[in-house]
Amino acid sequence: MTQPDYLRRIRIWLAVFIIGLVLSGITAFPLQTELGWLVSALHGSWLRPFAESARLLPWVERVNEAIMVTNARYPFLAYGTDWLAFAHLVIATAFIGPYLDPVRNKWVITFGLIACGGVLPLALIAGPIRGIPFGWRIIDCSFGVCGVIPLLLSKRLISGMEQNGFEERIPETLSRH
Repeated sequence: MTQPDYLRRIRIWLAVFIIGLVLSGITAFPLQTELGWLVSALHGSWLRPFAESARLLPWVERVNEAIMVTNARYPFLAYGTDWLAFAHLVIATAFIGPYLDPVRNKWVITFGLIACGGVLPLALIAGPIRGIPFGWRIIDCSFGVCGVIPLLLSKRLISGMEQNGFEERIPETLSRH
C-alpha cells in the first residue's frame, strides 16, 4: 500500500469517528425537543408494542417528564448538558491532528481508545447509582465499543505506515485534505 492509500483509509476512519463525536455533541443541546419527538414517535409507530414490552416507552416518558419539569423550574441545569455537548465538539477537534498527520499525532488515537474504554466502567458503575435501567446502560456502553472500531483500524493503519517507512512528515500537498 502506498502512503496516499494509508492516509486515505486513516482519514476515512477518523472522519467517521469525528462525525460521531460531532453528532453526539450537537444532539446534546436540544434534549427536551428530541425527547418529545422520541415519545411521539414511540407512541405513534409500529414500535410501540416493543417499546412498551421492553419498558423503553415508560423510561423515555419518565426522562422526558423530568427534563420538562427541570427545564421549566431550573433551566440553568441544562447548562451542564451544554458543556457536555461542547466537550464532544472540542474532543472531535483533537482528532484533526491525526487526520492531517497520523504518525506524528498517533498519541491522540491512544487517548481516544482510553476514553472509549472509560465509557464502560462509567456506564456500568454510575448507571445503577443514578437509576439508569440496565438496557440503557448497555446502549451507553455501545458508544464506547463503536468508537473503538474506527480508532483501532486507524491505529493499525498508522502502524502499517510506520512499518513501511512512511514515518516522515506528510508532504504539504497531502495534508491539505
